[in-house]
Amino acid sequence: MKRMTKALVLSTAMAALAAPALAQSQGDWTVGIGVGHVNPKSNNGTLAGARATVDSDTRPTFTVEYFIRDNLGVELLAATPFKHDVKLGGAYAATVKHLPPTLSLNYHFPTQSAFKPFIGAGINYTTFFDEKSPLGKVRLDDSWGIAAHAGVDYQISDNGALRFDLRWMDIDSDVSLNGAKIGTAKIDPVVVGFSYIHRF
Repeated sequence: MKRMTKALVLSTAMAALAAPALAQSQGDWTVGIGVGHVNPKSNNGTLAGARATVDSDTRPTFTVEYFIRDNLGVELLAATPFKHDVKLGGAYAATVKHLPPTLSLNYHFPTQSAFKPFIGAGINYTTFFDEKSPLGKVRLDDSWGIAAHAGVDYQISDNGALRFDLRWMDIDSDVSLNGAKIGTAKIDPVVVGFSYIHRF
């Protein structure tokens, strides 16, 4: 009797752990709404002979992911425009906005718990616009680069999860002032994200 009771308790506990596991099945769609904090690396290159620094910014983000196979999804990241101040030699030089849509292939590790880690890699396209500077007409060229992605989902309902993730993006942009190239901005940010993910 005691063995049966222990077995029943153990099987119940295992079922309880397995129950909240969010299935990642072929054909599933997920949509995510959250925030992303873009934090450029500390040394952003040399522009016009001076060291450039780009500050960070936080904006709403959106993701859509389609699972082409069990646990393997293709994800598109979108966001509202990020806005950054650029300094040269510590002095304010420009303000620029950008959008960094990123396409990733993510592998979600199957686990028997509410926690589901994942890793991914893909490609980033960053377009810069609305550049403003007291120095003259500033232009940043659009950028293509690789991107890496890692994070974890924690399921809070049958179809909902909270996500914490990190992305690294290779973003380099040629910069011109009044039509003359003044250098390359090497931004290469880490993006820290927190979002709600809903599975359909």
